[in-house]
Amino acid sequence: MQRVASGDESAVAELYDRFGSLVFRMAYQAMPTRMEAEDAVQEVFVRLWRTAGRYDESRAALVTWVMLIARRHLVDKLRRTKARLRTSSIEQPAAAVVPAPDEADSGLDVQEKLKYLMGKIEQLPELQKTVVTRAYLGGQTLRQIGEELNTPLGTVKSALSRALVRLRERSGEELVL
Repeated sequence: MQRVASGDESAVAELYDRFGSLVFRMAYQAMPTRMEAEDAVQEVFVRLWRTAGRYDESRAALVTWVMLIARRHLVDKLRRTKARLRTSSIEQPAAAVVPAPDEADSGLDVQEKLKYLMGKIEQLPELQKTVVTRAYLGGQTLRQIGEELNTPLGTVKSALSRALVRLRERSGEELVL
């Protein structure tokens, strides 16, 4: 992030390569269309570039910081969109306006689910825990994980598959990552 803050273009590219797919998955789930999700990803990385000097590695892991910035941006974008919809819908009949769910409740619900899931991930064997964390939280490909761990791709794939089976069994419900 120091390199990003100093304007190093290759560092920005590395940041995007490392977290682009993870941010896109989050944006794609939150935004109504793929095009809006793609726009949001670009906006998130511009925001990351502008705020790179504020990153403090002693306070949070880089992935945590990136996802926090992305989440905040997406929430802000959705709130602005909702405000525009409400304003433009004044002339429409009241029945056409669907109230939004309480954001505090849904945010709390998501936080509780994430905490629960992280607890289950911590109980996995080391390789499985590492693969799940790097693939889903770090946004890395299985090939990248295998290269970094000096582990065959087939072993990494098996570890991910076994981890997801274990997590599904332990959670007692369908797991969507």
